[in-house]
Amino acid sequence: MKRKKSSGEYLAFLSAKYEVDCDTLFCALLSAGENRKAKCGNLSIECRGKTKGKVIFLIKKDSEVAAQLAVSEKFLSQKGNPIRDFMETDMVRKHLAKKTKFPVSYSIGNLRAGMNHVNLKAKVLEVTKPKQVFTRYGNYASLAKAVIEDETGQIKLCLWNDQIDAVSAGATVQIENARTSTFKGERQLSLGKKGTLNNLETLKSEMMPADQQQPNLNN
Repeated sequence: MKRKKSSGEYLAFLSAKYEVDCDTLFCALLSAGENRKAKCGNLSIECRGKTKGKVIFLIKKDSEVAAQLAVSEKFLSQKGNPIRDFMETDMVRKHLAKKTKFPVSYSIGNLRAGMNHVNLKAKVLEVTKPKQVFTRYGNYASLAKAVIEDETGQIKLCLWNDQIDAVSAGATVQIENARTSTFKGERQLSLGKKGTLNNLETLKSEMMPADQQQPNLNN
């Protein structure tokens, strides 16, 4: 079952979709709540009433309905602009990625369980010793877990079979198309069938011209 989007997430999405500054959008919501109507860039906002501690807003772009949603009075009474807290959520990132047609890179601190198509760059802090596990597909496989880190936090990365030899402690890796989940209350990343993992130091070495590579002193 998909998690229902909060009003903050949806307002952040509207800010990105209609290219309206989130501060301007929040001020327009407050103005519409007091004066019934307000303009916000290419959007018009109308307060349709209040019920059970929530304010109902109708948001239009020109004559077309862009959204109708209920926003809690507690949300609207917060100091600053609470919409800003949702501008890095998955819903906004996916929209921007689709709009620009470029993959969006995430930071570990913004990852939540259930996210897909996660791309990020991180440093490997440690890799556990592989162990044999019996999988749901009825076979045995080698499993290790790496702890990876960026400037926003740490997360565990599940490594299966050949993936285990691709990384080591101290390496910087580029991860594409991973997904997040939780195991025993901890967030973790897994690559699945479509995910990829690349050691950036190895890639850099392979792309370097032969005359600039370090000689193999063992030969």
